[in-house]
Formats: sequence, structure tokens, C-alpha cells
Amino acid sequence: MLEAIDLGYRFGSSGPWLFQGMNIRIGPGEVVGLFGPSGLGKTTFGHLLGGYLAPAQGRVLLGGAALPVRGYCPVQCVHQHPELSVNPRWRLGRTLREAYDPPEALLDSLGIAAAWLSRYPHELSGGELQRIAVARALGPGTRYLVADEMTAMLDAITQAHIWRAVMDHCRENGVGALVISHDEALLARLCSRVIACGGVTGGMSAAVDLAGMESGEGFAGDRAQAAGSAA
Repeated sequence: MLEAIDLGYRFGSSGPWLFQGMNIRIGPGEVVGLFGPSGLGKTTFGHLLGGYLAPAQGRVLLGGAALPVRGYCPVQCVHQHPELSVNPRWRLGRTLREAYDPPEALLDSLGIAAAWLSRYPHELSGGELQRIAVARALGPGTRYLVADEMTAMLDAITQAHIWRAVMDHCRENGVGALVISHDEALLARLCSRVIACGGVTGGMSAAVDLAGMESGEGFAGDRAQAAGSAA
């Protein structure tokens, strides 16, 4: 179980609170959505869950214990801009092997061509590079994935391809996920429940769990039909 307990965050010791009192529980294999306007702190919340930032208030627990401060973190984050998460001086095969040696089946499911691994990041398109970033995040030690607008900059067909592969991996390996997105249709299709953040006056602290939001079967059907639903 991944838990955020009364999380609060602000920049500096006396700055205004970005949010306070945020709570969430995500079980193994569960896919939860986080939806809301820009500027409420959704990305910061994801960084707290992944151990990128330390909370000003509250705790993040994985299986009842704090996240590890060294070594591979079981909560992995994938962001909207993959070029910011890779070393531009490394060939992509080295980037992948820094975390683990991904199985060929995973690379195939994400549509990663073997030739890409000998290239540098600037030699791939944004969609191709994002597939590399996703593969790197889905190592055997990953128990939870934080996907922060992970496919927002991609075309609908590429979105559907990536999400189908990710959902299959999560289902087969019991990996839980927090999907942060502005796309309500995407969240309804992927997630078993969606947490909606408040508006300008409500903010993250006014988040409401929309447990009854319609949820589909993920991107399991025809790619074109799935892409249309994701658009």
C-alpha cells in the first residue's frame, strides 16, 4: 500500500501553503487518477509520493515504512518531457541499463526498436524518447508508478500504444499507479477511481475522491478506437 498521510507542502519555511492535509491510499495493482486545473500542486504531490521532495507536513509510506533514501526507489515517476530525465551524453541503451536490463517483451510491447538503443536522446522523437523513459521506470523493483501528464504531448495513437503497454504491465505485475492528467476521458478509461482537486479557492486540499466515476477496460481494444477515446 502506498499512502500519503496529511501531506502538506510549501516553498520555504514561511511561504504560502501549496496544499495541506492531503491523503491518499493506492493499493497494489490499483490505478488512481488525479484531476484538476493547473497550478494546484498536482506535480508537486507526485514528486512527494516519488521521494523527489520531502513534505513540509505529513508522511509518505510504502508498506507501512518510509521510502528508501538510497538505491532504487519503488515509486517511479514519469513526466511529460522525457528529454529532461535522460543524460544527453549517454546512448539510450546505457540509460536503460542504468536502472536494469529490460526484457525484450517489455521493449516490444512499448514499440521500442533495437536500433534506438545505440542512439542519443536528440536523435529520437518525443514519443520515441518517452517510450524509453517509461521502460526505464518499469523495472522489477517498481511497485508504484506516478505518471504525470505522461502522454499529454503525444498524438492519440502513440498515447494509446503506450498506455496499453503500461496497463498490461501493471496488471500482470501488481504495480499500482497514480495517473495525473487534465484529460477526464483518459482517466475515466484507465482508472478505478479519480480524485478531483478543487478550483481556485479549493485547491489540492479540497480534493474529492470520485469513486463513482465511470471506468472502462483500459486500452485493450482496437488501437484506433482506443486512440479516439484518449483524444
